[in-house]
Amino acid sequence: MPKNRERFSPDPSIQISKMNVIIPFSPDVPCDSNGQRMWWAFLASSMVTFFGGLFIILLWRTLKYLWTVCCHCNAKKKEVHRITTGDGIKRADKDDAAASEVGWMTSVKDWAGVMISAQTLTGRVLVVLVFALSIGALVIYFIDSSDPIESCQNFYKDFTLQIDMAFNVFFLLYFGLRFIAANDKLWFWLEVNSVVDFFTVPPVFVSVYLNRSWLGLRFLRALRLIQFSEILQFLNILKTSNSIKLVNLCSIFISTWLTAAGFIHLVENSGDPWENFQNSQALSYWECVYLLMVTMSTVGYGDVYAKTTLGRLFMVFFILGGLAMFASYVPEIIELIGNRKKYGGSYSAVNGRKHIVVCGHITLESVSNFLKDFLHKDRDDVNVEIVFLHNISPNLELEALFKRHFTQVEFYQGSVLNPHDLARVKIESADACLILANKYCADPDAEDASNIMRVISIKNYHPKIRIITQMLQYHNKAHLLNIPSWTWKEGDDAICLAELKLGFIAQSCLAQGLSTMLANLFSMRSFIKIEEDTWQKYYLEGVANEMYTEYLSSAFVGLSFPVICELCYVKLKLLLIAIEYKSDQRESSTLINPGNHVKMQEGTLGFFIASDAKEVKRALFYCKACHDDITDPKRIKKCGCKKSKMPAYKKMRLACCFDCGRSERGCSCMPVNVRCNMDSPQRDIPLSAVSVNDCSATLRAFEEDHQSALSPKKKQRNGGMRNSPNSSPKIMRHDPLLIPGSEQIESMDENVKKYDSTGMFHWCPSKDIEKVILTRSEAAMTVLSGHVVVCIFGDVKSALIGLRNFVMPLRASNFHYHELKHIVFVGSLEYLKREWETLHNFPKVSILPGTPLSRADLRAVNINLCDMCVILSANQNNIDDASLQDKECILASLNIKSMLFDDSIGVLQANSQGFTPPGMDRSSPENSPVHGLVRQTSVTTGANIPIITELVNDSNVQFLDQDDDDDPDTELYLTQPFACGTAFAVSVLDSLMSATYFNDNILTLIRTLVTGGATPELEGLLAEENALRGGYSTPQTLANRDRCRVAQLALYDGPFADLGDGGCYGDLFCKALKTYNMLCFGIYRLRDAHLNTQSQCTKRKKSSSVHSIPTTNRTNRTKSRDSRDKQKYTRFTDEPENTHLRTIQIKPVNTLAVTQVSPYKSTNSPIPPIREAEDEC
Repeated sequence: MPKNRERFSPDPSIQISKMNVIIPFSPDVPCDSNGQRMWWAFLASSMVTFFGGLFIILLWRTLKYLWTVCCHCNAKKKEVHRITTGDGIKRADKDDAAASEVGWMTSVKDWAGVMISAQTLTGRVLVVLVFALSIGALVIYFIDSSDPIESCQNFYKDFTLQIDMAFNVFFLLYFGLRFIAANDKLWFWLEVNSVVDFFTVPPVFVSVYLNRSWLGLRFLRALRLIQFSEILQFLNILKTSNSIKLVNLCSIFISTWLTAAGFIHLVENSGDPWENFQNSQALSYWECVYLLMVTMSTVGYGDVYAKTTLGRLFMVFFILGGLAMFASYVPEIIELIGNRKKYGGSYSAVNGRKHIVVCGHITLESVSNFLKDFLHKDRDDVNVEIVFLHNISPNLELEALFKRHFTQVEFYQGSVLNPHDLARVKIESADACLILANKYCADPDAEDASNIMRVISIKNYHPKIRIITQMLQYHNKAHLLNIPSWTWKEGDDAICLAELKLGFIAQSCLAQGLSTMLANLFSMRSFIKIEEDTWQKYYLEGVANEMYTEYLSSAFVGLSFPVICELCYVKLKLLLIAIEYKSDQRESSTLINPGNHVKMQEGTLGFFIASDAKEVKRALFYCKACHDDITDPKRIKKCGCKKSKMPAYKKMRLACCFDCGRSERGCSCMPVNVRCNMDSPQRDIPLSAVSVNDCSATLRAFEEDHQSALSPKKKQRNGGMRNSPNSSPKIMRHDPLLIPGSEQIESMDENVKKYDSTGMFHWCPSKDIEKVILTRSEAAMTVLSGHVVVCIFGDVKSALIGLRNFVMPLRASNFHYHELKHIVFVGSLEYLKREWETLHNFPKVSILPGTPLSRADLRAVNINLCDMCVILSANQNNIDDASLQDKECILASLNIKSMLFDDSIGVLQANSQGFTPPGMDRSSPENSPVHGLVRQTSVTTGANIPIITELVNDSNVQFLDQDDDDDPDTELYLTQPFACGTAFAVSVLDSLMSATYFNDNILTLIRTLVTGGATPELEGLLAEENALRGGYSTPQTLANRDRCRVAQLALYDGPFADLGDGGCYGDLFCKALKTYNMLCFGIYRLRDAHLNTQSQCTKRKKSSSVHSIPTTNRTNRTKSRDSRDKQKYTRFTDEPENTHLRTIQIKPVNTLAVTQVSPYKSTNSPIPPIREAEDEC
């Protein structure tokens, strides 16, 4: 073979030899002076390797088969011989021992199998490395395809040839491992990967020997792409069947396409051998790729085509297979890509921005209500991204809603029950997970079970995630306690809609309109300004207020709650209603309107009513030194004073400075000798009426003598207690029952169970339902008055609504036994039997079997003499038509309003009857030192009966009042029935989800106000027994009775009679707070009370206002009164942004609601303290 390897330039002067040349001269091999091609050497190496190995394998199998047959015949003869000679057993034992030993061939085979197995780390690394090197070899082929098919290359100078040689050495070693580990050598030899190695590895070694390169069949490396899906599965990238199938189809299609293009490139650039390679054409590899694509798609433009016979013959067969593959693979690939979830990506967390996950019942209504409240502008810079996760893709309306909030909202399709989907939304880094419930589902228990399973799945994936979930039924909350990682102390909360809904309705039985006012306070709504002097003007001022929490400034440390409350009202134009107090054991508890005995601590959290979060910051920024002379609350900003740690005596001294109005240096309130005793570490002041030490006496005396700037300063020092001008000074605050641990309890019978084990509710031994059933004649003879009538629709198939949640607030232990309103249920006996298991331990409960649509039943229970009529239905969610869901409740309400009654019945007992001190004649309030006892005229028409109706569909509220002008599209809170308190819908509770997320204390406060004293400990007891358990009276349980309660007091007479006609709310607020420690936060008045007309509408609304917010929160009530109507108040501060009070005058026709009353906090309170001796069942 010629050794001359100099580069050859084609020259026409060179003569071609006359001898017969097998392979004629070609300029493609310029290094060979004879122009001889060596392609056959490269191809022969591959063919010899393949067929040689195949021959050896077949020969080995043949010899092994013959040897096995021969050995089998000999074995039979030897077996017969062993049996006859008797030594067969010994030889069998030797054969078994030899078989149990593992040979070295087996060990090597197992080692090779482990090396290439993807189940081990080494095997996975090796498989991935082989695939990566195969792709690298294919890339080298793409680079070399621009060179001639056969060319002379110096191995020591060609870098790509050296790299390709290294790759193929590795492939050869890997081939050896695969061969050793293969169980069937023949099948292994015929595998696609083995064929690829046969036609790519040997030619590389030949090219090194011949110093020339042949492009040849190196394109077969593209067949390795078929394993691409397997590699991705090894790396745990592909997990779903659709993704694996998609990658399989794409890899097979692309590998076949590239391989076929490589063959066309080889034959077209080489030519036909029998034509002496004279019919070749110069085509690049990528032109061949283009040719194969237009051929598979049957387009065939004709600009590029095959000229060689081999190329055309290959195209004939490729069209048959390629067209079939193109017609089947491409549509399936497109279908798989098209079927990929539009919202199937993963959430990418943004540094410095929190995100929450919202799941459960995701619909247009639930999402719009949630976003409207969560992203309300009154919230202080909501830097939280909301990630919705649902297994159903959103419809067009919901998708449009997401697009409108695309900067803060993202949607992903998936399920929280799938850990993969939880990982997609980054649940482990989420700030919280909120689960929405379907309030209108037909099966509430099934909906609760679904949400509980969601909680279990999320907690199982990440136990420390905070979860806030909605629950429909109260008894299902017990299942959440079974989850080990569920803990309310870490922020986990369950918002039970049935519990809160019935609790709100029950509170309306105690203080009419309280449900509307509280619902407006925790809902985020913007202020709508109305110029006309209508009831909406004052009502919407109050609607614009919400509940907020903020830490109190250190300037308040050492002061009592009434003093701080008055200071916030007068100075900061804020209404403080409760605080979070830490006891000696550092346990936090929410105290609503505590008395003088609770001293403010450092870092106390206050609950305020304000129009936005910025205004509440005043309580945090307030500084006595800097802001004492400021009259405009807007100017109260963060000052530059250093918040240094002051000794306790300085804090006490600063508290005294509020009284004298001087600086600390010039203040003489605190004796100098007190300081020496105050250097010891400050101690928490316990919750009791007794003084802790002598040093606190000075401060307590200051607080008791402190007078508001709104009233003249009158020093009243009568034994440290103040006397009310209209109250008896004999009603003292010093009740031994109120002192925990006191042994001087009067008339405490320890052998009688009157309360439950927690002391929070009145209790009686369980009674059979037959003992509480009344017939019509029995009910008529009972002459019920001042009671609560509950009209309940339901049957044996209806879902339970949990009437226990309605009865519990009405049986709270902070009421005397004689103050409890009798509850009469009118409805199906079959349904009430199912509810009775949770009601049989409550006193004063009766049942009249019948129907609320029967006027005879309603007259039998004296509905015209009731304090409240409640209309409920358990059949609302069983109807698909939303307009008909409330048909029973609406019909019952209209039926009652159209009834007529005799005018000779007596006088109704008022809502405040239970607050009458013992020994006072209710029939003559003029003779009683405590006035405010509400008289109600006799009811002659059903329209004057106080009614509250539960609705499911908000739009159905338009049917309750036929004389209103509400538009059907008006939001619920703007309608007259809701503003009047005659309607309540569960949809108003949706705002609690976002309110609880931003401040978990809000839910605690709401539940404290609504449920009458339900605690997590009580829920644990109910989860154990599903019933209240009676307990003996102890000082600890009786102390639980000494807590704040709700009342309504009249203002046309009594201690507030001077303010009942034309007085200002600010004067009323301060007088009630300073004199009786009562927190006035709402006005219950006639709808048209602001009009000086003789004929006014009898509907009432509730007004709640917050000082400088403004918050005139008015809630109308359909309640008829005479011209001497009572006035009741609910907490609010009512002052404008300037220094003077807003002049919302209190007129005789108004009804002011006193809600949030702390009955025992003042010695002279018109609401007496609770004594065990008075409560005899």
